[in-house]
Amino acid sequence: MSEAAGKVALVTGANKGIGFEIARGLARAGATVLLGARDGRAGTDAAALLGGEGLDVRFVPIDVTDRATVQAAADLIVRDEGRLDILVNNAAVSPEHGVPPSAADPDLLRLTYETNVFGLVAVTQAMLPLLRAAPAGRIVNMSTGLASLKLTSGRDAPFSFSRLLAYNSSKTAVNAVTVQFANELLDTPVKVNAANPGLCATDLSSGKGRPPSEGAAVAIGLALLGEDGPTGGLFSDTGQVPW
Repeated sequence: MSEAAGKVALVTGANKGIGFEIARGLARAGATVLLGARDGRAGTDAAALLGGEGLDVRFVPIDVTDRATVQAAADLIVRDEGRLDILVNNAAVSPEHGVPPSAADPDLLRLTYETNVFGLVAVTQAMLPLLRAAPAGRIVNMSTGLASLKLTSGRDAPFSFSRLLAYNSSKTAVNAVTVQFANELLDTPVKVNAANPGLCATDLSSGKGRPPSEGAAVAIGLALLGEDGPTGGLFSDTGQVPW
């Protein structure tokens, strides 16, 4: 039996990039995957592509910045699936262009947080009743090594070169949100973790990095954690990443 057989997963921002590969990987593991996207045509096409591979993938319209569509997605899942076992909060934006913090546009900061932080919280809250009802609910929040204060602090830190105030700080906030939800759910079967996929060749990285399928692996692993797996941490495919 496949390790995700009978499970239902929602992946936001899954019409392309890492999200698409997470959807593909979970479906290959046996899950029914709800491919979330705000663009109807892109989401439908992506789901059809994976369906053509013999995978159980269905498009669900969801714009994480629009509470009405978030609630509509939750209602649809209740009506059509009756359950949700896995939530992968993948939808994110990075509209900056590598300027120093002193020159960062506050409007871009707000825009970034609207999707990367507030949208993630809204989706998690809307889906949490279903995840609490699941035998082993799993929440995976997509983060980055660029969100690590340890790895970005000081001249000699490996990621101190990065000049993405809005994106990096929004993902640091995602790490904090991950811990907060994990703490609330410590006495339940639900596990909440953040995933660092590394630099992958996606629109956010201008096509630089390793294949998205490789970056998706850590999120898939966290989505399929066993009962003895961790909660409240940030992980890459080489292990735990320092906050």
